Amino acid sequence: MTDRYKLWGGCFEEEPSSVLRRLNDSLGIDSRLYREDVKGSKAWAEELHRSGHLSKQDNDAIQKGLDKVEEKIAEELYKNGKLNDTEEDIHSVVERRLTEHAGEAALRLHTARSRNDQSATDTKLWMLSSLKRIQNEIIHLISVLVKRAEQEIDTICPGYTHLQRAQPIRWSHFLLSYAWSFRDDVTRLEEQRTRLSSCPLGSGAIAGCALPIDRKKLAESLGFQNVTPNSMFAVGSRDHIVEFLNWASLCGLHLSRLAEDLIIYSSQEFKFIQHSDQFSTGSSLMPQKRNPDGLELVRGSAGILLGDAFSFSCILKGLPSTYNKDLQSDKEILFRAYDRLLDCLKVTVGTVSTMKVDFEKARSLLEPGMLATDLAHALVRRGVPFRRAHHLVGAALRRAAALELDLQQLPHLEYVAICPEFGTEEELMKIFSWESSVEQYTTEGGTSRNTVLQQIQELNQWLQGNITTCDYK
Repeated sequence: MTDRYKLWGGCFEEEPSSVLRRLNDSLGIDSRLYREDVKGSKAWAEELHRSGHLSKQDNDAIQKGLDKVEEKIAEELYKNGKLNDTEEDIHSVVERRLTEHAGEAALRLHTARSRNDQSATDTKLWMLSSLKRIQNEIIHLISVLVKRAEQEIDTICPGYTHLQRAQPIRWSHFLLSYAWSFRDDVTRLEEQRTRLSSCPLGSGAIAGCALPIDRKKLAESLGFQNVTPNSMFAVGSRDHIVEFLNWASLCGLHLSRLAEDLIIYSSQEFKFIQHSDQFSTGSSLMPQKRNPDGLELVRGSAGILLGDAFSFSCILKGLPSTYNKDLQSDKEILFRAYDRLLDCLKVTVGTVSTMKVDFEKARSLLEPGMLATDLAHALVRRGVPFRRAHHLVGAALRRAAALELDLQQLPHLEYVAICPEFGTEEELMKIFSWESSVEQYTTEGGTSRNTVLQQIQELNQWLQGNITTCDYK
């Protein structure tokens, strides 16, 4: 007879095959839920006692025993990084170890409870506590972006569309464009918490709980806001995990796009950003190389996060109702995505915090052709319809190219020959100013100094209401 402690098997004559155990056993993954499993078990025992199905003596023994189980598991995981128990999952480990401390009372703990509602509850409890940490890390990234934007507001650099020089912008405007994306990520994550905070415990395996327990009190004792309204929905739904994985993939996309920009700007062709040694690596062959490997790994991770979201949806799409063992993969994918995204956030925070910006180099990448739109705007202000103004500036660009000049070098006579509304030479030359260019975008959301400062102020106000102490290691 095996020494494995099982929560099932009374009607089985043979043990599962070794290959099935290898595929089935999940302790290496779900041991991460030991605190949540103990917490849920303690609340369940209390409710059994309150409803008259567990004596005070047995409840006391279970409560004290679970405290000892939690302490011992924490010690072993800290020391060894894993549990060496032979049970298939953390639920079995906790219950078997409880028998060592609570004796016969431990056999009463699982009364009217199924691993279906137990596992779903553990996972939700873990998510409710853990998602706050990942939210704090995004808030930290936003604060770093905003701080740099505030300090570097007077830096003007090229803005790119299609990876081609487009118009002058403030460097701060670029940084804040990502801060707003990450602010939306925080908002979306907060919106998930209401749906996540619905307690499945007390739903049993499928039909509900046959004992007159108070599910609302049980949920409240565990920190949930609500109870799941249908037992079949409670044990079979993994919408909260799908929602998180989809959210994580979107956050990963935002990190990837920021990483791509910072990788490009640090290349020799742009070279107005230098990444610190902490977040760069070298080449095993070429001594001169400084590779932005951290950002490249962040960029690559976006694909993995997308894959995790897609793969779990594929697992769910063909399942019949309620619980099926396919769902056991939920925690493996959830933990993997969570850990990867958290590390990506930490690398991005570190990279953005420590990178150096060569402001003179950034400014040197500006060229007069980027003020073509400003010339068109000048014509519009003098009454020329925009579509015609666009065409006239295009003609000036063609003429400058034919003379092997840039727009600023093109003689005033050439401009007025194309269109008299280009004005006097003094008026024309005033257009060729990077400061004047960015300062004309004064509408909300623009790149003028005041509008960028307004963005900074708004984000700082938001941060004051959201920022918390984070672990940045």
